[in-house]
Amino acid sequence: MDLWTVFLFCLLPIAAFLYASVGHGGASSYLMILTLMGFLPEEIRPSALLLNIFVSLISFLNFRKQESLQKDLFWSLILFSIPAAYVGGTILLDTAIYRKILGIILLFPALKFLSVFPESTKVVVERKVWMGPLLGVVIGLLSGLVGIGGGVLLTPIILMLGWANVKQTAVLSSLFIFLNSIAGFVGSGSLDFDLPSQFWILIPITIIGGLLGGYFGAKRFSNAALRYLLCAVLIFASVKLLLN
Repeated sequence: MDLWTVFLFCLLPIAAFLYASVGHGGASSYLMILTLMGFLPEEIRPSALLLNIFVSLISFLNFRKQESLQKDLFWSLILFSIPAAYVGGTILLDTAIYRKILGIILLFPALKFLSVFPESTKVVVERKVWMGPLLGVVIGLLSGLVGIGGGVLLTPIILMLGWANVKQTAVLSSLFIFLNSIAGFVGSGSLDFDLPSQFWILIPITIIGGLLGGYFGAKRFSNAALRYLLCAVLIFASVKLLLN
């Protein structure tokens, strides 16, 4: 492997660590890394979702010890996002379109790590009965199409609207991501997916990163240097995908 590939491999556990520390699975970063490594969309989506399933579950198990799940908000989202994620997973986008959509989505976690999105301590928009289902359908469909769990889109929206605090959002998002990732994975017909040989190395190191991130993140751990490194790579990849 060349130095660039080695660098990308090393980014996987770092991404898992950082995403798990804020209640995410990290699929957007896995997608970025696998795309930069030259994998095709039909290989990238199931691979990223599989890693996402492991890391988001780890994150949820850690954060639920610190904060309870907002069941009413969660069910209003997940009941509609799961079928939408499954449908999205059955659709294979043209490679050029896929790369453009991914380029836009990669900006969300970068901005999240840079704390660009505001976090309200009070309810900004009163939640109506139709809002959760609508949000679930839109994020679920996009999640299945691209191969993410949807947390990078859901988290900033919930925090900006003031529907939950940071810890509550981490618990809700991690379980939301876990279930959406399973739906998208099954929808893409990936139960018979043949993992490339290098994935037997990627899976354990990514899970270890997620375990450490979930543990320290639940205790309000923060590492600015790692965050800025991942942000820089996310922004670089986003620009590269959008311009090429």
